[in-house]
Amino acid sequence: MSAKPVLGRTTADAEGDVVVLLIGMRINHFWAVHQWLPVMLSMIRMLGELARDSDRGLLGRVLLTASPRTYYVVQYWESKEKLYAYASAPDMFHHRVWGIINRKERADRTRGHVGIWHEAYVVPEGAYESIYADMPAFGLAAAHGQVPVERRGRRAEDRFAHRSAAGVTEGAG
Repeated sequence: MSAKPVLGRTTADAEGDVVVLLIGMRINHFWAVHQWLPVMLSMIRMLGELARDSDRGLLGRVLLTASPRTYYVVQYWESKEKLYAYASAPDMFHHRVWGIINRKERADRTRGHVGIWHEAYVVPEGAYESIYADMPAFGLAAAHGQVPVERRGRRAEDRFAHRSAAGVTEGAG
């Protein structure tokens, strides 16, 4: 992501459906560092694995915190199929981590020290819009590209109404 702001108003250059994954953790007991630190480090390792192989489908991500206890990543994916393929690929780190978590749960060794969660969304074209003012590419725009707002419409209503060439062709049938 460029740190230099793009002056003026811009919008994301997303075409078609947008796949968003929110994934994170909540530290339930700060003193249980041996429980939550491996979870945090695992996410960092998975993001590095995905960054090294763009064919896996991760287009962009934003690391966020909701509180001193809750940390999460907003991820933008090329497709839900690529998201699922990464999550279930036996040669990827995610698969190994879920094996460890499942074994700990079966052995009743999780004890509620750290919470983990995710939410996945497929947002159809026409159900998202964005605007950025004097911002570097961020979020959806960092994942899909950033264009002057005039290309999609100055008003949110116009940006919601934007259809890609594929979307127009599909809607014409």
